[in-house]
Amino acid sequence: MTDITAAGEQEKQLWQTIIQWFFVAFLVYMLICAVGMIGSGFKGATKGHAEELFEFATNPFMGLIIGVIATSMIQSSSTVTSIIVGLVAGGLPVETAIPMVMGANIGTTITNTIVSMGHVRKKKEFRRAFAAATVHDFFNVMAVIIFLPLEIMFGFLGKIGGWLSGHLVGGEDMSVKGLNFIKPATKPIINEFKDIAHMLSAEVGSIILIIFGVAIIFISITWIGRLLKKLMVGRAKRIMHGAIGKGPLTGITSGAIVTVLVQSSSTTTSLMVPLAGSGVFRLKQIYPFTLGANIGTTITALLAATGVSGPTAVLALQVAMVHLCFNIAAVLLIFGIKPLRQLPMAGAMWLGRVSTENKIYAIVYLLGVFFVAPGLMVLLYRAFS
Repeated sequence: MTDITAAGEQEKQLWQTIIQWFFVAFLVYMLICAVGMIGSGFKGATKGHAEELFEFATNPFMGLIIGVIATSMIQSSSTVTSIIVGLVAGGLPVETAIPMVMGANIGTTITNTIVSMGHVRKKKEFRRAFAAATVHDFFNVMAVIIFLPLEIMFGFLGKIGGWLSGHLVGGEDMSVKGLNFIKPATKPIINEFKDIAHMLSAEVGSIILIIFGVAIIFISITWIGRLLKKLMVGRAKRIMHGAIGKGPLTGITSGAIVTVLVQSSSTTTSLMVPLAGSGVFRLKQIYPFTLGANIGTTITALLAATGVSGPTAVLALQVAMVHLCFNIAAVLLIFGIKPLRQLPMAGAMWLGRVSTENKIYAIVYLLGVFFVAPGLMVLLYRAFS
C-alpha cells in the first residue's frame, strides 16, 4: 500500500513538473512577444523618424550616436544593421556606415536592461539581473572606445571586410531570411495586442502597446523567477550549466548558436536576465553567453547583404562583414586579455549595487545613456553645424 501511495505521489509530482515547465515555456514565449510589442510600439511612435536620423551621419562620431539612437528607438540592432546594409547598397559610404554599426551594438542592449526592471521589487534579484543586463552595455561601450579610433586612423576593419566580401560575392543568391522562426511565431500575439491598443486609442495606440509590453515583462519575469526556483534543482540545473555555464568557450558558443537561430541578440540576452536574477547563473557565466550573442546577431545583416545584387553587392556585404569582424575582434581582445575582461563585470556589479540602493539611478541610466545624452549630442551638432 505504501509503495502504491509513493508511486502515485511520484507520478503526481512528475505531472506537476511537466505542467510547470510548459508554463515556463509559455511565459518565455510571452516575454519574447513583449519585447516585440515594445519594439513595434517604438516604431509606431517614431513613425519612421529613426530612419531619418541616418541623414545626420556626416562624420564617424555622429554615425556612432545615430546608430545608438536608431537602435534604441527600433529596439533591434538586427533591424538597424539591415537598414544600414540597405543604405550602403543605395550609396552610403562604407566609412560612414561602420561607426553606425558600432552604435547599433550599444543601442541593442537597451532591451535586456528594460527586462531587468521586472526584478525591481526584489532587491537581491534586481541587483543580479541589472548587473547581468548592463555587462552587455559596458562591454559594447568598451569595444567602441577601443576600435572606433583605430578604425578612423587605420581603417583595418573596413579593409578586412572588403577583402572578405570580395572573395564571397559572385555566387548565387544565398539569402535564407526565412530561417527566422521567432518572428512568425510571435507575430499573431503582437498583432492582437496592437489591434487592442489601437482600438483603445488610435492616437496613442503605439504608446499603449509599449505599456502592454512592459506590463507583460513584469508579469512574466515574476512568474518565471518563482517557477525556476522550484524547477532548477538537480538534473535540470546540471543540464543548463552543462550547456551554458561550463566555461567561457561553451558560453560564447551557446550564445552565438542560440542568437543565430532566433536572429536577435536582444531576445537571447533578455532571456538570460531572469536566469541571472533568480540566481540560476552567476554574472561570470552570463558574460561569455552575452559575447556569443554579440557574434550571433551579425547573421541578420549578413543575410540581408546576400539579398543585394548588382554593383553595390560587394559593398553591402563588406559592411555586414565589418559587423562580424568587429564583434569577433572585440571578444578576442577584451575577453582575451584578463585585465580588460574584468572591467565590464566590475562596472556592471558597481552599477547593480548603486541602482539597488536607489532605483532612480537605474531609470536615469536607462534614459540617459540610450536617449537623453545621444539626443542632446544630435541637437548640439545641428545647432553648431
